[in-house]
Amino acid sequence: MIFRQLFDSVSGTYTYLLASRRGGEALIIDPVIEKVERYIQIVNELDLKLVKAIDTHLHADHITGLGALRDRTHCITVMGERSKVDVVSMRLWEGDKLTIEGVALDVLYTPGHTDDSYSFLMRDRVFTGDTLLIRGTGRTDFQNGDPRAQYDSIFHKLLRLPDETMIFPAHDYKGETVSTIGEERAFNPRLQVKSVDQYVELMNNLNLPNPKMMDVAVPANMKVGLHQDEIASRGWAVSAEQALALVGRPDVALIDLREQSERERHGIIPGAIHLPYGRLQENIVAGGMLHELAKSTAKRILFYCAFGERSAMAVQAAHDVGISNARHIQGGIDAWRKASGPLTH
Repeated sequence: MIFRQLFDSVSGTYTYLLASRRGGEALIIDPVIEKVERYIQIVNELDLKLVKAIDTHLHADHITGLGALRDRTHCITVMGERSKVDVVSMRLWEGDKLTIEGVALDVLYTPGHTDDSYSFLMRDRVFTGDTLLIRGTGRTDFQNGDPRAQYDSIFHKLLRLPDETMIFPAHDYKGETVSTIGEERAFNPRLQVKSVDQYVELMNNLNLPNPKMMDVAVPANMKVGLHQDEIASRGWAVSAEQALALVGRPDVALIDLREQSERERHGIIPGAIHLPYGRLQENIVAGGMLHELAKSTAKRILFYCAFGERSAMAVQAAHDVGISNARHIQGGIDAWRKASGPLTH
């Protein structure tokens, strides 16, 4: 397995790059925008394909690298379903698995630092974001933070993992790189409380200054989404309402770009062909299924995904290889549902 822990000294942020092998798929957790060139350099050096970029929560101390990585690598951007950012490609629920080739992470909802904080568990290690730090815990005094919720996340979820489980947090300001569940239970000063009320009192009296970047980072990180208006301005988008009149027509091929787990959870537009976004390139090049479908049948290609981001990228990629009749449903299945479009399971 390939595992890299990368550090941004300005914000004290740890970023993690994971892959099962050289030449395989990779994912990155909590990227920082200033380090995007470095991430891409490492990905290229290891002959990896970056397919997913994840933020554990809405960061207040740095601008996320999700959008820049998506624009450079066409990877899928991922956050938890409680996130309020404008658009990410995929949203995960507690109990879901975040998967790439050879790697699977269990999704844990661990609010408290913020109300959209998630942790990701992979066999012998857990990526805790800012929920549980090394000899500390994430502050709970802004972004709908809640010390009571954080106590529950830590004591009733994270500390129930095996003692030897390694902890990799999103931040550290003292140079610590890794700890374990057992170590933190024994030596983390904030976890030596006798009750939830004692923890709440401790966290409510930290009196910390706001992060220096907070007024810049939070608004910027709320705007992660691809500007679907640009795709629409080229005439390559249809609204969910317009799509209602197109679905089922013999001259339209409806293409679902989501992963199977998303289809099972959120439903399927009737008649859709399932071609996951990760296989898009092989399907749109000459000889690929979508390329041949568009060429031989003159069918219009209509992509959709969860929120319109993957499908917008797919439309651009299709036009780049000469599939000029490709369009997408702006806003994805989220907009389709709001327009009362039919769904099957």
